[in-house]
Amino acid sequence: MDTNTLKAHVKQVLAGYVKPAFNGYTYLTTDANETRFIVTGVGKTRSGRVVNTAIIVEIVGDTLVIDRDINSKPFVSELVEAGVPREQIILAYKGEAVPESVS
Repeated sequence: MDTNTLKAHVKQVLAGYVKPAFNGYTYLTTDANETRFIVTGVGKTRSGRVVNTAIIVEIVGDTLVIDRDINSKPFVSELVEAGVPREQIILAYKGEAVPESVS
């Protein structure tokens, strides 16, 4: 899958993670090239504001590197369901090696 198609799939899948959360909201942030994406949640609890980064993903060429994913339905599962080949995804947060050419 080429980089532009990969980027389109990532953006489409990430959109499903950006929604109102328990006593707060989630936000999607990206860099100007749309190759790095972060989903962050901000909410309120009895003890104050809570901020947590749920997903960190980077597109490097035709490879996705997922550095963080704390969701109950893993981001990788959603990507594969959307048609992204698992071979193009590195789960760095699970200890999968990130080749020098990608890091």
